[in-house]
Amino acid sequence: MKPLLRTTVLIAVAGGLIAAPAAAADAVSAVSARPSASHGLTGKQLLTPGQYLAAVQQPGPAEQHGSAPDARPVDAGSQAPAAAPQSPPAGTQAAGPQATRLHEAVEFFWYNCLHSAALEAPLTRWAARHQPDVTLRRIPAIWVGSPDEAEQRAHARLFYTLDRLGEVDRQQAAVFRAVRDDGVDLTTEQRAADWAAAHGMDAAEFRAAYHSAEVDRAVAQAPRLFADYQVNELPTVVVDHDGRTSPTRAGGVENMPAALDRLVAGGSPDRAR
Repeated sequence: MKPLLRTTVLIAVAGGLIAAPAAAADAVSAVSARPSASHGLTGKQLLTPGQYLAAVQQPGPAEQHGSAPDARPVDAGSQAPAAAPQSPPAGTQAAGPQATRLHEAVEFFWYNCLHSAALEAPLTRWAARHQPDVTLRRIPAIWVGSPDEAEQRAHARLFYTLDRLGEVDRQQAAVFRAVRDDGVDLTTEQRAADWAAAHGMDAAEFRAAYHSAEVDRAVAQAPRLFADYQVNELPTVVVDHDGRTSPTRAGGVENMPAALDRLVAGGSPDRAR
């Protein structure tokens, strides 16, 4: 190397502008030596709702997040969820005329969740009883990094397709019966379209909605909503963004409607203060 060039390189290394080979090797070794994060049953790293939210809000590679617990939302978990955000997540809209509704209840569910299926009929009756004052929104749960993520995404696409076609109220219970009671696989377009046609829907319209931009956006947003509301148990129903109930909190699915009554009335201990 020419003397002038060698001198320039040495100055750059000394000033920290160019990493010396030995320093670079030490950095690689240090990264390799760090303890790896906990992983789920499939070997995929699990993101807690808070970690997922941090990953999508902060710049940098998505895989650069802290260690995550070896856990995922369960039908009725033993850990109480954290408080929901005090304000609505960006981009969310409640169905129905907000001017005439005093409260909003947001249900997080999964079609292949036993307790979500058990809540469907009681929650529908509860919403009907509170129709004048409460708007009920349903959000399909997508737990990023869980072993069930692919199935949850497929079920979320099915839900939002039915929602776009105006069929949720008529078909929600039927989907739960198909998935939970009959073991029907509704995770592909063909199977979902065949099921929809058998239940009186136009297959071509169903397929068009299934691949619509609106459904694509809704499915992409679902994990963000799951993280925003800090859900870690299914089903979870959040009332007015600062109160919630779940099988664990209520002492069973059968007690959730009464807990929702208390949340709407504003006197529940499950309401954040």
